[in-house]
Amino acid sequence: MENKKPLFMLVDGMALLFRAFYATAVSGQFMINSKGIPTNGIHGFIKHMFTAVSAFKPTHLAVCWDMGSKTFRTELFPDYKGNRGEAPIELIPQFDLVKEAVAAFNIPNIGLEGFEADDCIGTIANQVKDQAHVMILTGDQDILQLLDEQISVILLKKGFGNYLVHTPETFYEEKGITPRQMIDLKALMGDTSDNYPGVKGIGEKTALKLLKEYQHVEGIIENLEQLSKSNQVKIKQDLDMLHLSRILAEIKCNVPVSCALEDANLHIDKNKVINKMMELEIRGIQRLVPMNELIIS
Repeated sequence: MENKKPLFMLVDGMALLFRAFYATAVSGQFMINSKGIPTNGIHGFIKHMFTAVSAFKPTHLAVCWDMGSKTFRTELFPDYKGNRGEAPIELIPQFDLVKEAVAAFNIPNIGLEGFEADDCIGTIANQVKDQAHVMILTGDQDILQLLDEQISVILLKKGFGNYLVHTPETFYEEKGITPRQMIDLKALMGDTSDNYPGVKGIGEKTALKLLKEYQHVEGIIENLEQLSKSNQVKIKQDLDMLHLSRILAEIKCNVPVSCALEDANLHIDKNKVINKMMELEIRGIQRLVPMNELIIS
């Protein structure tokens, strides 16, 4: 009987933390502890993470983080993500504390200044995919470009425990292009949430049509004369931005981070967890975490 491959879940820490924070912040439920520190984001983060652990049963787990807003992308294009406001004051202290909570579960925290969590996720996913099947837990569709036969993506939907699981096959069924072509798709149409324009006047419908016909940005440029006059003009006018947008859209899978399989082995020390949760004054941890399924010590 063939040994079953380990299942390595990579968690997009910021995606879970922001989702958890805003879900309760709208009604002003910040769960402020006796030290005056809000813990609503941490509480919801733990719930999101372990709801997914219960659903997908990974053997290995690591969490990747953004390490500040300055990255190689902001150096290339200063307006990158420039449309995002400052983090709410109630969230700021939770950035460090949530990493302490993750560490209490013996789960690695991974991040690198100058790069985004996505780049760390892409790098580690590609490092370990020959040894383990990789599932990426996120709310961010950008990650779908990483899909391959050994990497699937769990997209968080509204509420807890609602997921859309993508594989290369489901992605192709939905978009009609391959996951790697998503980089070219974003290069053409831009990304309003990350605040880069792509080619002005080209939306998703046109971009998908061009990619189905010419495969990638280079193929489109080589066949520029075959395009409608209108699309020719748009692409010629924004050629530099098209190339820059492609660089901004692509997740880097060769950044200097690593996480060996043995370092991400999921094993929880119950006392360590309970002590940290008592320190943070996060109650009801037994309800949030399926301790009995996971406890090793």
